[in-house]
Formats: sequence, C-alpha cells, structure tokens
Amino acid sequence: MRKEAGFTLIELIMVIVILAVLAVTALPKFFNLKTDAEASALAGVAGSLSAASSINYAARSLSTANGTAIGSCQAVANALVEGALPSGYSISTLTLTISDGSTKSCKLTGPNGTAHFTAIKTS
Repeated sequence: MRKEAGFTLIELIMVIVILAVLAVTALPKFFNLKTDAEASALAGVAGSLSAASSINYAARSLSTANGTAIGSCQAVANALVEGALPSGYSISTLTLTISDGSTKSCKLTGPNGTAHFTAIKTS
C-alpha cells in the first residue's frame, strides 16, 4: 500500500492563523502614514526656511543689494524663492533683537504641529 504525502488540515489552518496574526500586526503601520507624512512635511518646510536664511545671509554678506533684510522670524519667508510659505503654515512674529549675523530659533506652526528653524539676522 502506498502512503500519500501532503499537508493535513490542521497544518493548513495553523499557517493561515499565523499569517492572519502577522497581517493584523503589520497593517496598522501602513494605515498610519498620514501623520508621518505631515510631520515630515513640517520638518521639510522648517529645513527650507533655515537654508533660505543661511543663503540669504551669505548673499547679504557679499553685498547689501543682494538678498533680503531679515529682522524678524516672519521675514525669513521673504528669503524663500517664491517668497511665501505653503498654505496652512505660519511663523511666529518674534523680532530678532540680536546683532547682525547672530542666529535665533523661530517657531513654525503647521497644520498638525510645530517645528523650529534658525533665522540669521541681516540688515
């Protein structure tokens, strides 16, 4: 008599149960990407404001005809290429009462949080 090889019903059910448990633990990671994307967007805007402030400071150091005078945190947005923040973002209106070339931390508020960026004062 020949013995047939194959999986039993219990083995197949156990594999399905293990796959279901793995799927239940992994799926929430994929569904919660919106908050991660919004936090990354906020960090990206804050990084671009810091970079714009640094580039503007370098341009103003060469000649005051270049770049934009930055005396407040809000004025850093004017140093951006487009000259405006994306919709839904705002900057604190802290005046930079520091000497030229000094840095100050400014607060950026986005749709779902806040981030900080560095402003460099120029006159």
